[in-house]
Amino acid sequence: MSGALIQAEQLGRWYGQVVGLSDLSLEIECGVSGLVGPNGAGKSTFLKLVAGEIRASRGSIRVLGYEPFANAELFRRAGFCPQQEALYDDMTGFEVVRFLLRLHGFAAGEATRRANEALDRVGLGDARTRRVGGYSKGMRQRTKIAQSLAHGPELIVADEPFNGLDPVGRAEMTALLSELGREGVSVLVSTHVLHEVEALTRQMVLLHRGRLLAQGSVSEVRQLLSRRPRRVEVRARAPRRLARALVELEFVTSVQVAESEGRLSIETTDLERFFNELTPLAAQARAGVTSLESHDASLEAVFDYLVP
Repeated sequence: MSGALIQAEQLGRWYGQVVGLSDLSLEIECGVSGLVGPNGAGKSTFLKLVAGEIRASRGSIRVLGYEPFANAELFRRAGFCPQQEALYDDMTGFEVVRFLLRLHGFAAGEATRRANEALDRVGLGDARTRRVGGYSKGMRQRTKIAQSLAHGPELIVADEPFNGLDPVGRAEMTALLSELGREGVSVLVSTHVLHEVEALTRQMVLLHRGRLLAQGSVSEVRQLLSRRPRRVEVRARAPRRLARALVELEFVTSVQVAESEGRLSIETTDLERFFNELTPLAAQARAGVTSLESHDASLEAVFDYLVP
C-alpha cells in the first residue's frame, strides 16, 4: 500500500476551555510512523481522531480516504490499541479477543482461530486461558495489541503501546511492530519516550501543546538544529594539547577543559565536519583520545532543542 495514510487540515479539538489540538495540518504516508511528544502534547487526542473515537471541533481529517468518526468501514480496515484500560477483567485474554472479533462480524470458528493466532503473536499464548483481571500491566498491554491486529487491519494505531512493558517486552513489541510494517501494515505509534520511536522507524511527527512542532525523518528533523551549536564530549590523555588544536577550527565555537578528568566539552556548528577532522587532528596532536560522545546526536536532544 502506498500514498497518503492520514491527511489533516487545520484540525482542532478542544474540551471546553482545554485545547487538545490546535490548527494541525499534516500528511502522514503509509508505513511505520512515530508520533512523539511529552505528556499533554495532544498525541492521544490526535489518535482518537484518527481512530474515529471522537469528532473534530474544527478542520478536517481523512484516514485511508475516509472521514473516520464512527465510520464502520474504517473500523474494518484499522485497529486501535488505546492508552486507557478497556478490557473485561472477568474474561480470559482469549475470550476478550474472540469477543471483539465476533463484534467485527467473524464467524465463531474464524474468530477462535484469529484470537489464538493474535495472542500467540504477542506472546500471550500460554496465558490465554487466564482471566484478564489477574494479568500484569504488561500482559494487559499485549492483550490490547492482540485485539488491534487480530482482524488483519491495514492500519494499526497504537497509543503508548510500550507502557507497562519491561525492557525485554519493549524489545519484543518493537520487533512485532517492525515486522507488521515489513508485512505491509501501516503502523502509527505514539510515545513520549523518543528512543522507542528511533528504534522503530525513521519517520516521525513531533507534537507540542497541541501543535505540529516538526515532521520528517530523524535526519531531517536534526537539520533544524543547524543554526545552533552542537555539543560533543571527548576524553583524552592530553586534553590541553587537543584543545589548542581544536580552537583553530573555524566550526568549533568553544572548548572547555576539565584537565583533572581528561575531558573536553566542545561546541561545534558543523558536527559532521568535526567528526571528520577529529581523528587526524588528534593523531597529529598526540592527544590520546579515549572516548567520544555526542548527546546531541540522539533524538532526545533534538526534541530538547526544538521545544521552547
